[in-house]
Amino acid sequence: MAAPRWVVWALLLLRMLVPAARVLANMEGDALHSLKINLIDPNNVLQSWDPTLVNPCTWFHVTCNNDNSVIRVDLGNAALSGTLVPQLGQLKNLQYLELYSNNISGTIPSELGNLTNLVSLDLYLNNFTGPIPDSLGNLLKLRFLYAFSIY
Repeated sequence: MAAPRWVVWALLLLRMLVPAARVLANMEGDALHSLKINLIDPNNVLQSWDPTLVNPCTWFHVTCNNDNSVIRVDLGNAALSGTLVPQLGQLKNLQYLELYSNNISGTIPSELGNLTNLVSLDLYLNNFTGPIPDSLGNLLKLRFLYAFSIY
């Protein structure tokens, strides 16, 4: 007995959408892996951030939504140092970026202004230099910007 035509079309559509979801997850994983290799991690809190996995949703300190898209990165008080990377701007569904109480330095990438779903940005108690990027004005959903010192 042949399957109804709509079932065949639904299966074909599903086969096309699953790879697209994997590409998005891989792009987000690549962005987070760029951050990992740019940070010094003396306590190995990023040890689970394995770029060979299909997506970063199984990594510690990363939360994803039901579509396996990164919505939260919690790296507060992790003794991290190094600099942020522009690739963070690729996390299009990110709502919470928590990086407080580390020793992260350098400039704040203007690409953070691409995170238009961001609700909370916590960069408090780090060692950033330079101006606050004007692009952060694009973050219309931002409700919590925790104070940070810029030297």
